[in-house]
Amino acid sequence: MKRFKKVYLEITNKCNLNCSFCIQNKRTTKYLNMEEFKNILNKIQNYTDYLYFHIMGEPLLHPNINEFINYASQNFKVNITTNGYLINRIKDNKNIRQLNISLHSFNEKYNIDLDDYMQNIFQVIDSDCFKNTYISLRFWVKNKYHLKILSILNKHYHLNLDKNIENYTINNHIFINNFHEFIWPDLDNSYYKEEGTCYAIKDHIGILSDGTIVPCCLDSMGTINLGNICNEDLNNILNSKRVVEMLENFKKNKKSEELCKHCSFIEK
Repeated sequence: MKRFKKVYLEITNKCNLNCSFCIQNKRTTKYLNMEEFKNILNKIQNYTDYLYFHIMGEPLLHPNINEFINYASQNFKVNITTNGYLINRIKDNKNIRQLNISLHSFNEKYNIDLDDYMQNIFQVIDSDCFKNTYISLRFWVKNKYHLKILSILNKHYHLNLDKNIENYTINNHIFINNFHEFIWPDLDNSYYKEEGTCYAIKDHIGILSDGTIVPCCLDSMGTINLGNICNEDLNNILNSKRVVEMLENFKKNKKSEELCKHCSFIEK
């Protein structure tokens, strides 16, 4: 059994949107090139079967997104999280295990009508190409379009969902997933707690677009920089004193890293 349930890989930290609920990227814009991408995948192949194109940024913004999906699917089960605006950039791809679409990203300020936004999404996810792909329609943050989006979903799929809907199965591969709003981990936020555990390092890690290894997908700024996969041995990184201390403390319900003390994600 491989060490991690999943690995998050940020193929770009650039986004096409500027959402109010997002912590925003504060790092230098970076797109992985194909050589870097292949090198990283080769190094993590023995550590996980599930690859998620997600930390910061919009993966469908990457000019090589379809090539990345096709190459990665040879050895990994590929999962993508997108805001949905560029969903038409996926070209008849049958190699995506799960597609997570953040419907709460919609905003009229992005110059597209809500009906058009939703119809573009329906055109892709209802196609035969995606009949074997799990589709998660996500509401992780409720906004003023929430009820309108639910109304469009009800009409399209002949449902009768109300505003209090939680997780719901539309059919055998399309689901609605609600999640609690949370405070982004940040050394400057108001939340602080020294007790707590986490799945970080235990069942997943994150890799930023510059190769920086982070414990989880919420370390958007690379605050807990464990090393760089591009020029360091991954096994050495994962067996470093810092990583071992994090794991040991999590077992004791303690947070050893300052950023973790400012994170409430797993406690909700």
